[in-house]
Amino acid sequence: MARADPPAASERLDRNGLLQGFGAYGLWGLLPLYFWLLKGVDAGEVVAMRVLWSVALLGVLILVLRRGPALAAALRSRRAMGFLVISAALISVNWLVYIWAIHHNHVLEGSLGYFLNPLVNVLLGVVLLRERLGVVQIIAVALAAIGVAVLALGAGQGIWISLTLAFTFGFYGLVRKVAPVEALEGLAIETAILTPVAAGYLFWLSGHAALGFGANQQWTIALVLSGAATAVPLLLFAGAARRLPYSMLGLIQYLAPTMQFVLAITFFGETMTMAHAICFALIWTGLIIYAGHSVISARRRRLAEAHAA
Repeated sequence: MARADPPAASERLDRNGLLQGFGAYGLWGLLPLYFWLLKGVDAGEVVAMRVLWSVALLGVLILVLRRGPALAAALRSRRAMGFLVISAALISVNWLVYIWAIHHNHVLEGSLGYFLNPLVNVLLGVVLLRERLGVVQIIAVALAAIGVAVLALGAGQGIWISLTLAFTFGFYGLVRKVAPVEALEGLAIETAILTPVAAGYLFWLSGHAALGFGANQQWTIALVLSGAATAVPLLLFAGAARRLPYSMLGLIQYLAPTMQFVLAITFFGETMTMAHAICFALIWTGLIIYAGHSVISARRRRLAEAHAA
């Protein structure tokens, strides 16, 4: 009876991790609908409001969760702050381009960018971290590169959106991977770094155009909730990352761009051209090969560890 307790606890932990993982990527998948509510609001204002309401919410969370000492330690670290200045710049560009894409009917290109992201991460690992690619990874990245080339030649006006989203988020993940700071404190510092810029932009915008905030109830409520829309999925993701194997989390991550893709061709009524179809088919094939290989490799490692134990 005593030996049955640990597995039960482990299963419970995995279920929580799965719920958190699906919750995070499910919310990210619904973001196009959220930002569609703000169509007509300047994309820069949306990003600025997202920064200001996020920093307010994260400040409350740090107080409630008593993470002040960890935050203070990160603020004292020159290395951490250097990385977070870079990651703040990257995530702000990512947010701005993504919101602009939704407001200008490029949800399809936005979803493509996040389908590309895992393979961009592989590429960055090779170029910057000097990681070695296996044959399977080379095939997956090559298929994605061919897909991007096809789309660039056939419908190149939106490919910059996909590539900007994929590479800014890829570099963001890389910087946060090496930054010596936890998710909550890191996001709080990033938004605090961006706060003066956000406030300055809103001040400038108010003198040159009408702000969306306060213009009508829908926009005002959506802008106020932008802090929660930013922080909640990131906190769920952080919890899932602690509880789930990396290979499992890697598979769940495709939920968000898949939902965005479906929304693009249904709710938003965007046109799926032949170039889009070929590009997505090649990238999906590469992702299936890459994900399948990752799952098999992870299973083999677990079996080898269990056998060694």
